[in-house]
Formats: sequence, C-alpha cells, structure tokens
Amino acid sequence: MKKVREVHSQLLEIMEKQRLEVTSCGNKWDIIRKCICSAYFHQAARLKGIGEYVNARTGMPCHLHPTSALYGMGYSSDYVVYHELIMTSKEFMQCVTSVEAEWLAELGPMFYSIKESVHSIEEGKAKAAERRKQMEQELAEAEEALEAERERLSAPPSSRRAIATPGHSQTPSRTPRRLGF
Repeated sequence: MKKVREVHSQLLEIMEKQRLEVTSCGNKWDIIRKCICSAYFHQAARLKGIGEYVNARTGMPCHLHPTSALYGMGYSSDYVVYHELIMTSKEFMQCVTSVEAEWLAELGPMFYSIKESVHSIEEGKAKAAERRKQMEQELAEAEEALEAERERLSAPPSSRRAIATPGHSQTPSRTPRRLGF
C-alpha cells in the first residue's frame, strides 16, 4: 500500500502542475486496468498452468510473486501485465494486473492479434461454400448464354441476302447510268 500511496501522490502532483481536474473513476476498475495495460502491454503473460504464466512475446515461464495481490486468490487470470521480473530460483512477476486479451490486441497490435475462434472459422467456411455455390450458378448461367449466342450465330442465314452500301440505307434499283443520263 505504501507504493500505491507514492504513485497516487505523484499522479496528484502531475495533475496539479498540468492544471488538470482530478476526477475519480469510481467503481469502474476496468478503466484503470486498461490504462495499465496500455503502458505495460509489452510485458504481458498468459496462463499456462496452475499458477504458471508464460511471457506472451518471449515464451519465458514466470510465476506470480507471493506478495502479489493476485497470488492465492483462488482464481488465475488468463492474461496479466507486470511491472518487473525478479529472477531467483524462478522468475517472479511483481506489480501484476489482470487484463483482457482484447485489450492487448487493441493497445499493442504490433505484438498481439486475436485468432479466429472455432465458431468464426466454421462461419467463414459456410460463407465460402455459399459464395462458391453462387459463383458456380453464375458460371452455369454464363455458359448457357454463351451456348445460346453460338447457336444463334451458327444458324443458317436468311434466304435473302442484301449488299450493304456505305452511306445509303438501300441501293436504288434505278441509277442514273441505267436511265441513260
């Protein structure tokens, strides 16, 4: 709690120097946790086993320090961020905060991303199959139209053929030469 009071007093001093209004988040602890996650997203760890975490970027195993507030809670968070690692016989995380996986992907997209879940993969496959069926139907319609056009072009021409003359819609049957002019 001593560390908490020190940080609180430092934050109050900074707020006063910057002439910012001091407001409380009330019971909305997720706001504070998300702020901490935005600062420490590069020091995140995911749950591997009972009480054992693995650094999300390096894969180094680490454990909650016995003095941590999350230690011995009876509940292990899926993801945590920590301030420092203490190297003894094991690597212990100190100043640990529980965070959400979505926050890590949102605040540190250069390091983290969210994989598609089984449901979204199945939905993607269903959409792809539906799109494939639609494209096959469009292809069949286009082939039918092409075949109809080929049949129209290969049909015997009409019995009367006309010679087209540029600039005239019809060639007159009487020309000046035939009339003797």
